[in-house]
Amino acid sequence: MAAATAIPWRVLNLGLAPYGEALDRQAALVEQRLQGSIPDTLILLEHPPVVTLGRAKTTANLRLAPQELRARGIEFFEISRGGDVTYHAPGQLVGYPIFDLGQHGRDVLRFCRRVEAALIGTLAGFDLTARAVPGKAGVWIGDRKIASLGISLRRWVTFHGFALNVSVDLAGFQMIRPCGEEPGIMTSMEVERGRQVAMDAVRSRLAAEFARVFHFGEWRAVNV
Repeated sequence: MAAATAIPWRVLNLGLAPYGEALDRQAALVEQRLQGSIPDTLILLEHPPVVTLGRAKTTANLRLAPQELRARGIEFFEISRGGDVTYHAPGQLVGYPIFDLGQHGRDVLRFCRRVEAALIGTLAGFDLTARAVPGKAGVWIGDRKIASLGISLRRWVTFHGFALNVSVDLAGFQMIRPCGEEPGIMTSMEVERGRQVAMDAVRSRLAAEFARVFHFGEWRAVNV
């Protein structure tokens, strides 16, 4: 019975992709999802170093000006997602759910809580106890933030998403105040576990947790 009612979906693995290319890919997939030509799609990827500023546009949380970032080889984008400033780099698993919330209750807050639940379940698979914090987006281990969350919506189709710190060099966060927090608050799976964590294993566990939390059926992973 569960298999008959499960929601179809797919996972799109983009590997290491520049941020601008990922933005373009999201825009194209949102259009396809609106047209019903693709199922719900979870993009998983890593980015070269980039700082992004969300709708809050709080430049006070940039510790380096955009031109200084670019001089250091770090891209800078102002984008439409919720939230403030964040940092992406290799070793961070970034996910962009292109989901039609018409299939998931048309409740944005519930959607965000379910994404956090999938991240918490993923971390539990690596013996890490994480939690959501009321009033704050993302996932925390104790008083340290291990995953960030910021989404956008177009006619009930989601885009942008989350970033889970797996093995990313946390020194990169010193260039910003991530979502208004002090940079030292950020942590990673490798820091918390004290040993290496395989990105492929995290990616697989995360896909399984999304399937569980969102009641998806079996998925097809597409490597691009």
